[in-house]
Amino acid sequence: MKIKQLLGVSIAVLACIANVNAADIATESITAQAPETNRQESSEEKSKDEAKDSKDEAKDSKDEAKDSKDGATASKDEATDSKEGTTDSTAASDENTESDESDSAPAEKFVVCIDAGHQEKGDSTTEPIAPGSPHKKARVSSGTEGVGTKKAEYVVNLEAAMILKELLEKENITVVMTRETHDVNISNAERAEVSNKANANMTIRLHCDSINNSSKTGATILVPSDTNPNTKGIYEPSQAYAELLKVALTDKGVKVNGIFKREDMTGFNWSRVPVVILEMGFMSNWNEDQMLADPSYQRKLMEAVVESLKVYNKK
Repeated sequence: MKIKQLLGVSIAVLACIANVNAADIATESITAQAPETNRQESSEEKSKDEAKDSKDEAKDSKDEAKDSKDGATASKDEATDSKEGTTDSTAASDENTESDESDSAPAEKFVVCIDAGHQEKGDSTTEPIAPGSPHKKARVSSGTEGVGTKKAEYVVNLEAAMILKELLEKENITVVMTRETHDVNISNAERAEVSNKANANMTIRLHCDSINNSSKTGATILVPSDTNPNTKGIYEPSQAYAELLKVALTDKGVKVNGIFKREDMTGFNWSRVPVVILEMGFMSNWNEDQMLADPSYQRKLMEAVVESLKVYNKK
């Protein structure tokens, strides 16, 4: 009986020990499993963090791509602006070039041919009074002289012509002279040819009058005929200038007898450019002879010629 009790106690003790060991084993098992769980949780958190980092990197990459695209767009815009600026600059340069060309373009020359009538020695050899005409006249005469001064007309004519040349050149008008000395031999047809070759805008032929009536005074203006086939083409501009000259002379107190058409003048008939003759006054009149020999009166007459030419040139 006593032995059975002892065996029972022993068995109970062993069972307790076994339970204790089982509990320890379970605890160890739980303890052993905890790190594994922790490792799994850590791994999951790490993966989650890596995914987050990857997402952030992707976002950063996307932002960088956007920044790069924006930069490319900005560069493109800058290039466009630069191109437009260059275009504008080129256009401005072209405009400046055109402006410079316009400013530097030379103005059309205005050419005046001055013919101081007659010469020291006349030439009685004849020439046709017009192209193809059977009618002939002396090539050129020496002209008249002053009733009181005895000054030769060809001298007075050249004196006035040189004053006119000076005044015109001061106005930047191109001047062509048929003669500048007395010792020449140039026919009336040849004088007209000088004007033709120069393509003169106007030819001024300077002369003095003389008649048997000593009381006759005043200037006279002669122009080509409007009916002569040789001069019909130059009549209108010649007449237009003659009317301006008449006004300018009258304004200076110079008596003008009128404007008269002539078809018998060799110098007119051979001319292909506008032309007038200014008979400055009558050397057969005592007072007017003195005036025509006076340089101050010559200048007064030539100033009227210049003023009327300037008006004519503007029309």
